[in-house]
Amino acid sequence: MDFKGYTMNGLGNDFLILDNRTKPTILSNVQIRHLANRNNIGFDQLIIIESGNDSAHNILFYNSDGEEAEACGNGSRCVAHFLMEEKKIKKISINTKSGILNSIDNGNKNITIDMGEPIFDWEKIPLSEEMDPSNVCITLKDNSSFDGYALSVGNPHIIFFNDIETDKLKIIGPEIENHKTFPKKCNVTFAKIIDQNNIKVNVWERGAGLTKACGTGACATAVASAKKNLTERLVNIHFQTGKLSIDWKKNNRIHMSGPVSDIQEVNISI
Repeated sequence: MDFKGYTMNGLGNDFLILDNRTKPTILSNVQIRHLANRNNIGFDQLIIIESGNDSAHNILFYNSDGEEAEACGNGSRCVAHFLMEEKKIKKISINTKSGILNSIDNGNKNITIDMGEPIFDWEKIPLSEEMDPSNVCITLKDNSSFDGYALSVGNPHIIFFNDIETDKLKIIGPEIENHKTFPKKCNVTFAKIIDQNNIKVNVWERGAGLTKACGTGACATAVASAKKNLTERLVNIHFQTGKLSIDWKKNNRIHMSGPVSDIQEVNISI
């Protein structure tokens, strides 16, 4: 099977985009994992554009393990830019499993997207049993433990306000992602507060592993730090490859702004 796709990234968080509006391409989990392999095309998430109306195309996200994801922040910004470039417009809405997301082109490939409202209800995050999401203790197999803040921004997250080395995150990230506390697994972020307006993070993404950046992780970190009175509601989230600006508005909606890459067309054979 031969077909065409497009690659994009947001701060190195990279995506393969398939446009299914005219000629649908159906991929199995095995085929997605094959294409996601870094020895092949390689990507953190697959994005599929499906038919919708002109102002709210239906968008599906799949992690590199082949499983569908409810939300993807940087991916949403990239596909919004893709569609705005196509239509020569500066605003667009996309319809995702986590809701309709409105996006604005700020120029110079800087895109802002409204990621909706954070979710703090333990059943909706979801957690496996009733507990205080702001104080979730995760005990690992080696008996070490971390206290984190759990919430959802369309997908489940836990934020630990601890600094961590990347090599250690590679070891404990998978264990926390698959911990019994999270029936739908979770995204794992370790955050270091720099000052009231800046946070440095390291992220292990559910279904994708160690990634250079994570948009929903940035949103979840900003909200958790504001809830804990560690930072302001408008903060810069710093990754190794750059930063995202997160503004948790007074109306409870999260606005995320940051750069996206050029759009590259690729020919795919599977």
